[in-house]
Amino acid sequence: MTRDGEPGAEFAHRADNKRVAYEVTGAPDGFPVFLLHGTPGSRRGPKPRGIVLYRLGVRLIAHDRPGYGDSDRREGRDVADAARDVEAIADQLGLEHFAVAGRSGGGPHALACAADGALRGRVTRVAVLVSFAPSDATQLDWFAGMNSDNVRGFGGDGNRDTASVIEQIRRRAARAIEDPRFLLEELMVEMSAADRRAVNDAALRRLITDTYEEALRAGPYGWIDDVLALRRSWKFDLGAIDTAVTPVRLWHGAEDTFAPASHARWLAGQIPGAEVEVQPGAAHFDAVEELPRMLRWLTDVGAPVGRDVLIGSRPDQ
Repeated sequence: MTRDGEPGAEFAHRADNKRVAYEVTGAPDGFPVFLLHGTPGSRRGPKPRGIVLYRLGVRLIAHDRPGYGDSDRREGRDVADAARDVEAIADQLGLEHFAVAGRSGGGPHALACAADGALRGRVTRVAVLVSFAPSDATQLDWFAGMNSDNVRGFGGDGNRDTASVIEQIRRRAARAIEDPRFLLEELMVEMSAADRRAVNDAALRRLITDTYEEALRAGPYGWIDDVLALRRSWKFDLGAIDTAVTPVRLWHGAEDTFAPASHARWLAGQIPGAEVEVQPGAAHFDAVEELPRMLRWLTDVGAPVGRDVLIGSRPDQ
């Protein structure tokens, strides 16, 4: 499906011959940045307008993870497998170097690209906004501070068996397919005041609804596979990320109840040299407004680090 003013999907093929749908927007001669969408989500998720990308000098590449939108499903995929999607697109576009940004459920997948041996030297920087930590993270209460909707969605309500989680996603996806506004309206009941302020913008609400509609157009499979991948081992080592080669910056809103800020602090503690910024008064959907600043950092090696950015933060900071 193509939105007015956007180029529509192109397709890359992975080594396993699975199709990955992607779109390229922004400055044709700009620095390439992959934007990895949330859960559920699609390549049509919220992103800066074309004129903003031109001013930033960014060639933005957004793709549907397998099972979402127009990308073929890869049942049983792990978080680490996201690197193969990015690699396939980068190879098709002839990109030697590129940066990666991931928002929400896309955050772990962006980190997978930073850790991937085959992409070492090609990924210049990685920005991660409002990301989850691994569900088996030690010394982290994964569900603490998380709203009840996400607790249920990840099976943290005392019923963690996979079949129950899948069935719940199927039911919610069916309702969202009938009425794309359903998911956002359901989420708004659980939102903090900071997030309600962010989504009070009618244009942002339309973008969020639009990405949900595109994500689920082929069914609930991308959403199911995302949640299952996030619940089990990510299949890569955060400690193996070499920030001397691929700098990593994490951003989080302190009032986030979808992916609590403790997740970002924990991640920073596991990635030697990672930078983390936790912004007071901000929440999950504020990441949309934060993205242009992150894109500037991703494409400008001389971008300064703010005084409020902690270097190598430990989980208890």
